[in-house]
Amino acid sequence: MKLNVEGIEEGKPIPDLFAFGVFHPEDRMSFGPNRNPGMSWEGEPEGTKSFVVMMFDPDVPSVADDANQEGKTISKDIPRVDFFHWLLVDIPARISRIPEGEDSDGVTPKGKDSADGVFGLRGVNNFTQFLAGNPDMAGTYTGYDGPCPPWNDELLHHYHYEVHALDVESLGLSGEFDGEAVRKAMKGHVLASARVTGTYTLNPDLR
Repeated sequence: MKLNVEGIEEGKPIPDLFAFGVFHPEDRMSFGPNRNPGMSWEGEPEGTKSFVVMMFDPDVPSVADDANQEGKTISKDIPRVDFFHWLLVDIPARISRIPEGEDSDGVTPKGKDSADGVFGLRGVNNFTQFLAGNPDMAGTYTGYDGPCPPWNDELLHHYHYEVHALDVESLGLSGEFDGEAVRKAMKGHVLASARVTGTYTLNPDLR
């Protein structure tokens, strides 16, 4: 399979247009346009019955106590974990493109209203946990929400945009399912996959 993520080149920085948080010279970070990039794919195998689209960051600090704290830095050497930014499952096999801005167009405090996306069933992304302690932002975040790594992280973050062709029409997921649930449900059903990786940072020393 081949995946094209419009506006994002392999190994290159992700444009601010697709970010949840953008660099601000005084406030460190401000909300970004948070539009999902357009994605299109081709070359899926015969027998494909549905697609899964996901985007995740494997470089998120396993302990986030020092994230975005003045006078502190997050060492590039600490263990890292996956942070899911976008989960769409049960995308019909007839679909091969998601237009820019169709699943997200701006930051939505407390999360988007519906888990039913235009192109598939939306999973819960990890902003749900990350913003749980913020009374102005806490809520259930579904669909696409873009990059917003800690501005004091010494590590450049990588973002994997993926599409997976499956041999089932539905993964049978419902409710507030997360990235690990999607991976578990996909196991044994993936016929082919494709990936595009971009980078992003809010650390001025890495920009």
